[in-house]
Amino acid sequence: MRKIIIVLFSTFILTSCEEFLTTESPSSLSSEVVFNTTSMTKAAIMGVYSKMTDSYIYGQKLSVNWQGVSDIESNGSFSTTNYNSNSSDYGAGNFYDDSYNRTTIWQRLYEFAELANTAVDGIRNSPILETSPAVMKAYLGEALTMRAMAYFELVRYWGDVPFKTQASQSDLSNVYMEKTDRDVIYAQLLKDLQEAQEYLPWLNQMPEYSTSERITKGFAKGLLARVALFAGGWSLRDGNTFPDLDVEHHPTIPETGGYFVGRSNNWKEYYQIAARQCAEIIGSGENPHALDSEYENIWKSVCGLEPNAANENLFEVAFGLGNNGDIGSLMGYPVDGNSKYGTRGFGGGYVTSTAYYFYSFDDQDKRRDVTLTWLRYTSENKEDMSTNPLDVKFAKWRIYWMSDSYLNLHKTATSRVSTGVNWILMRYSDVYLMFAEAMNELEGPDAVDPIAGISPRQALEKVRERAFGAGSDKIKNYDSDFFRAIVNERAWEFGCESIRKQDLVRWGLLYEKIEEMKRTLCLMLDHNQSVNIFDKVYSPSDFPSTVYFKMENNGEYIDTESVNYYGDLPADPGGDFQSVSWFPEQAAKPEEGNNTNYIDWPVRTLLAATGLNPSYDYSDFMGQLRHGDEILSNLVQFEMGNNTCYYRHPFAIYYEDIYESKGYLQNSFGY
Repeated sequence: MRKIIIVLFSTFILTSCEEFLTTESPSSLSSEVVFNTTSMTKAAIMGVYSKMTDSYIYGQKLSVNWQGVSDIESNGSFSTTNYNSNSSDYGAGNFYDDSYNRTTIWQRLYEFAELANTAVDGIRNSPILETSPAVMKAYLGEALTMRAMAYFELVRYWGDVPFKTQASQSDLSNVYMEKTDRDVIYAQLLKDLQEAQEYLPWLNQMPEYSTSERITKGFAKGLLARVALFAGGWSLRDGNTFPDLDVEHHPTIPETGGYFVGRSNNWKEYYQIAARQCAEIIGSGENPHALDSEYENIWKSVCGLEPNAANENLFEVAFGLGNNGDIGSLMGYPVDGNSKYGTRGFGGGYVTSTAYYFYSFDDQDKRRDVTLTWLRYTSENKEDMSTNPLDVKFAKWRIYWMSDSYLNLHKTATSRVSTGVNWILMRYSDVYLMFAEAMNELEGPDAVDPIAGISPRQALEKVRERAFGAGSDKIKNYDSDFFRAIVNERAWEFGCESIRKQDLVRWGLLYEKIEEMKRTLCLMLDHNQSVNIFDKVYSPSDFPSTVYFKMENNGEYIDTESVNYYGDLPADPGGDFQSVSWFPEQAAKPEEGNNTNYIDWPVRTLLAATGLNPSYDYSDFMGQLRHGDEILSNLVQFEMGNNTCYYRHPFAIYYEDIYESKGYLQNSFGY
């Protein structure tokens, strides 16, 4: 893939200070000099892009670690030892954060925002803004968009945060500040993105913007839509810091201690913005973006460091092979060490899923086996089947899709090799589904938008057509409640893309959907009654006790078409088939022996995400499980709940940032 030349422009990039907001050090070249030519301005813009590759931004945290627990993802296998750790991403992913947790600090995001602010100020004050408007305004559009990206992530992960739209002054007069109400921040981000999309060209409209590694009009408009949906969505609010909030309170999530879940009273206006921006992308004759005809191609191309042929990816954070980026090496199809690929392993467990998500897919949905895998490549140079229902691996990143250059590096590596795989920040399918969601809330599923030329239902079915193939009767077979259909479709489309948890937050469904997953998964393990998974109903017999499979390629890989994921076979097929015990068998209480999965797996499941609410009591639910008394006696040994408020999804502010803020900042939500 043609990579942006990442330039750390030494006279422009800022050196981090200890204050909670990064401040600018004096440099040998002033902003006036840097932004006096288009070439120097471009170098400065490249410096802002480079910041996104930081491990505390999209290099790792925002792409991998902070996905946390949703109804389809978990930050590693469910655990009884680190589920409430206050010094790791694992605890934070389960909503147990702490002001002393170094894994959830905001410093690098503020450095990113500061770099973007400096670029915005420099370009606005540049003497060549009017003499070279096409180039300089496009650069301004990029800078405005990146500033919006930085603050958007800050608000989504910390809630109300300090906010400024000017570069820091050398006397620090505009550095120390208190939190800004997120609605004020969102309003400014929408204004910035509206301005930015006016300046930016479409992909391939200008020679310099011929790659999805540069921000173009499609992404700016798509990000504007995404920000608008969050601005109009639900989130945990601090009524103590902001007592005069004029917002709608959630009808079912309780308020405690001044903390409540709310959304803007004018949320429909934000949905109108989202619908309009998506419609303008879909309906534009200049729009170069389209759905890739095959879902698998998206991931083959990005793993192979190649651009997507259909321009499905509106924007990719650009990484450099061997230099930065952990995409794939920390999550994806698992490869054991000491295999033909080298002594180092690949893929695996930073973000995993469960049998619940696997069985939420229709068995004809092409996305299922691209997104998830029960397979792993072993040190014996062949695949085998994993059977842990709490640890199903994501597979959008696979070692055999990686470029030859990466494979050559990995083969001889003694430590982790940066994959250089880009992080896809937005795909065109998201535009269709955001359009469908926003328009449905405003006008219903069948109203045809005159700009887009399609209805919400047609947009949804466009995405489903790729998933099932043209002409499939599955395309129109989805939940009759159109909003629930959108909620489900976004789960199937975007698994492990760091989208789901935040979607559930803004819908006000985070607790509800996680609990639905946990209880259903326990019932699946209990294997004694029918369960509902998304829009499907499964009876116990639908889950096999034994899974059979054949090998292909001279015994190296499993033939995925041979696996009986749905129901026991009428008889042992014998012959070339191999078998493994599936989760109903492994989760059963043994007549003899020391297998305690029937207790351990439900306990680990129920502990997940229990930092979200003040307290948890599963005693009534235990009555639905055959071994509920034994499970409960084990479960009650563990602490559950944050003891403070409901829906506690934001991170804590790091204690050093509070100390350095000179009294302007304090934590909320019981941190």
